[in-house]
Amino acid sequence: MSVLVNVILAAQILAALGMIGLILIQHGKGADMGAAFGSGSSGSLFGASGSANFLSRTTAVLAGVFFVCTLALAYFGNARPVSAGSVLEGVAPIAVPDASAASSIPNNVVTSVPAPAAAASGAAQIPAK
Repeated sequence: MSVLVNVILAAQILAALGMIGLILIQHGKGADMGAAFGSGSSGSLFGASGSANFLSRTTAVLAGVFFVCTLALAYFGNARPVSAGSVLEGVAPIAVPDASAASSIPNNVVTSVPAPAAAASGAAQIPAK
């Protein structure tokens, strides 16, 4: 499956670069109006309106290829193995020391710190009379 994902990714990158190039080559709508009145160069390789149709259709095809590649990559990126149960099934259990291991801890090492009663309850305590 890795080879297929790499091929789809390469097709997506080429489609994106092709779209960028074709969009930058195309003329805006205002450029056609100027060419109609004689300013600018109206002659081109495909004719006056042939280049606009060819470039816009090629851009649309590349956009479709880009969209399909994006959906395919999203599908393969979200695909999960069939035998997957829980996320925690692959986690190794944590070893808990027994009582004999606790006796080997030196007396000067603090293992836990109790929380103050006033801070733990969140309320001020009233002294008893």
